[in-house]
Amino acid sequence: MSSLGEFLRNRRGRLRPEQVGLPPGNRRRQTPGLRREELATLAGVSVDYYIRLEQGRDTRPSEAVGRGDECPELSE
Repeated sequence: MSSLGEFLRNRRGRLRPEQVGLPPGNRRRQTPGLRREELATLAGVSVDYYIRLEQGRDTRPSEAVGRGDECPELSE
C-alpha cells in the first residue's frame, strides 16, 4: 500500500459519520469510521477512483484531490 493509501485509510478509520454531517444509522458498522462509499461521495470522486487511490493503484491523484478541496475532513 502506498503512503497516500495508508493516509487515506487511517483518516477514513478515524472519521465518524456524525463528524461529517452524515446520519449515524441504526446498523452496526463492520469497520470503524466511514465507509469508502461515504468518503468518496464527500470527496466528490467515484467509489472506484477512491478505492484505487487507497489501494495504491492510482499513484497520481488529481491536483484538487491532492489538496483536499472537496473533503477538508481528510486534511490533518
